[in-house]
Order: sequence, then C-alpha cells, then structure tokens
Amino acid sequence: MLINNKTINQHTIQEIITVIKLKKELNTISDEFVQNQVYEYVTKNTKAIQFLTKPKSKEYKLVVKEVRAQLRKVYGLFRSGEETKKRKELVDTLRGVSSQKQKESIKQILETHSSTQERIAIYEELYEKIFALTKKPKIIIDLGSGINPFSIPYMKLQNVNYYAYDISQEEIDSLNTFFTFLHAKNKNFKGNAEILDILHFAKLPKADICFLFKMTDVLDRGKGHKTTEEMVLRIPAKYIVISFATRTMSGKKMTAPRRNWMEWMCTRLGFTYAILEFPNEIFYVVKK
Repeated sequence: MLINNKTINQHTIQEIITVIKLKKELNTISDEFVQNQVYEYVTKNTKAIQFLTKPKSKEYKLVVKEVRAQLRKVYGLFRSGEETKKRKELVDTLRGVSSQKQKESIKQILETHSSTQERIAIYEELYEKIFALTKKPKIIIDLGSGINPFSIPYMKLQNVNYYAYDISQEEIDSLNTFFTFLHAKNKNFKGNAEILDILHFAKLPKADICFLFKMTDVLDRGKGHKTTEEMVLRIPAKYIVISFATRTMSGKKMTAPRRNWMEWMCTRLGFTYAILEFPNEIFYVVKK
C-alpha cells in the first residue's frame, strides 16, 4: 500500500486489520473495508504511518482505537453478533417448511434489525407507492443493504434481478442463501449479494432503481453532503430511493424531518423527486 509516497508492506496492513477486528462486534466486516478505513485515517494523520510497524507503541494503539470508533459509527451501531447468528438460523430453516412458516420466519428475520423492524408495518405500502412512481423494476440495486433484501417478498415482483451490497461477509452469505431459496421458488428471480465498500466502488450494474436507505450519514460523516451528491451522480440507476430517519436516536420525533439540502440538491442537478412520509422514516424517490 502506498501512502504519501511511502510503501507500507501488505503484511503490516494485514496485521493491524487483524488487531482491529479482534473486537467481536467488528469481526465480520470485510478486510477490504477495514483497510480502506486504515488508509483514510493515516492519510489524514500522516505521523501515524511510521508507527504501523510498532504494535506496542501508543501511536499504533491510537490508530487501532480511532479506526474501531469509525467502524462502529458506520457499521456496528445497529448490529450484533447474536442477531447475525439468529438470522442465519432462520434463513437455514426456510426450506422444507410451509409457506406460512416461511412468511413468519422472514418477518422474524426483519425483526432482528431496528430499521427493518420499523418498516415491517409499512413495507407493502412503501413498495406499492415507490413502484407506482417508478413502474415495476426489472433490476434493483440495494447499497448498504443490511438485511433489507429480506423484504423482497413484500415487493410482490415476479421478474426481477436484485443486487445487494454490504460490508459484512456473514450478512452477504445469509443473503445469498436467501436469494437461492427465492430462485428455487421462482426461476424469474435472480439475486446476488457481494461485499462492497460503497465509499470506494468502481462499477455497478445498470438498474431501474437503487435503494439508499439511511445511508447518507455514513457517506457524508457530518462533513456536508458532497459525498452523497457524488454517489447520486455515479449510481447507474434511473431512480434512486433515499431515506432518512424522522426520529432522533432517543425516539423523539424530529421537528423538521424533511431534508432541505436534499431537495435543493435535486433541484440544482435538474432531478425531479417525490416524497413518501411514514411515522419513522421519510423517502425521497429521485428521478435522474
């Protein structure tokens, strides 16, 4: 790895990745994503570069601490190992049971994550309203998907290709198992889940719709909205559905849930948008 004209041995980078991932709540994140976070940190804190080969130094330990803190912000806040384990067990039981039992298991899977749990009551209405604006899609991209793809049955789409991207290998494995299950039930469904750091992607498949649910804070990190704008411009989809929470972390209703910056950005870029409001989340359906 080349950082500020200094070459860092890949073995050195791998060692610090391993140390960072010793924390249980971070150990399923892909090495590539952790490496990108290390790169970003030492690029901004160049004095830390010389200490990457000195694991006993306080500077090395600070790199580990700071990168872990950033990873928790973008990944670990709403996920836990127990929930991941429960999801895997539920996914593995989908085959060979009745349709009713399958529906119950999928609902239980969605209940293991705060955002999808909140959406269970609105999923059918949400997708119905989205597709009324976009028409039924043939190809969907889900960036920073988490477990949202488990809501595919609520979409009531018979013929669709679904591409999901996340940074957790265990999440990706469960999604691909689920996609195989859906394909076995309906040969017109095709799904694929892959590891992807959405801050550093090269190419995505062209799509009718891209879901970007509750991801702008991860993208922008409190530093304006330039990264979200760049992402919106790069995503090869006709429509992008971007969502935001309408309640604070404490559960209090926001006084102004609409994002003015989002609306100004769309107007400036010449994009049209529609707004779908629900009790806990607001969705912007943006047409590029």
